[in-house]
Amino acid sequence: MPDELVGLRIAHLSDFHLGLPSRGSRAVERAVEWVEARRPDLTLISGDLVSRPRGGRPLRSLLDRLPSCYAVLGNHDFASTRDPFSRSPGIRDLGAATLLANDSRTVELRGRRVQIAGVDPRSYMRGTAKPDRLSDAQADLRILLCHFPGVVDKLSPGSFHLVVAGHLHAGQICVPFPGGRLRLAHLRWHYVEGLYQRPAATLHLSPGLGTTFVPFRFLARPEATELTVQSAA
Repeated sequence: MPDELVGLRIAHLSDFHLGLPSRGSRAVERAVEWVEARRPDLTLISGDLVSRPRGGRPLRSLLDRLPSCYAVLGNHDFASTRDPFSRSPGIRDLGAATLLANDSRTVELRGRRVQIAGVDPRSYMRGTAKPDRLSDAQADLRILLCHFPGVVDKLSPGSFHLVVAGHLHAGQICVPFPGGRLRLAHLRWHYVEGLYQRPAATLHLSPGLGTTFVPFRFLARPEATELTVQSAA
């Protein structure tokens, strides 16, 4: 990283699932309050913003409070899910936040070019997304937002520096198991939560804030994350 970008702070939130009664709604409110107070250089949101149409209005009110906010949608935002309680909200406007759908924005931060690109979940699920084509080789820092963490394994090395994703809720309902936890919601995923170094990029997978199917979590705490950019030694 150029010296100017070392120390850049990025807030990452995911999986609000607003519109359904859940303790996750309070977690989202607390996360927004925290990010609002921290004033990071960028705020990134990696999908599943609402699960019912009535979540749309509070969503825009919350997003308006977040600094330099960029977001992508997730499968729940289109009701493409096995959750019987989810209904498509038909999101078209995120207020002050910038919605990315197979496009990108390049902004100047600390005198350097930072690209924020986003994958539309519908194209990803159809297998037609081409995130590599969004990469701007002239940008000093290239960030990709995608709801699904598996996108990091579909990228060419060097196309992006950082990928942020959600979707898995860190399992949401977990039970103690020898050597760790059994994550009931996503038994077969090799990505769970946190940071992963991969040949293509560094992946940050958010545990998210809300819930699906059942309105609670167990041994899978909600999280709002602040990432700090560092340069390789």
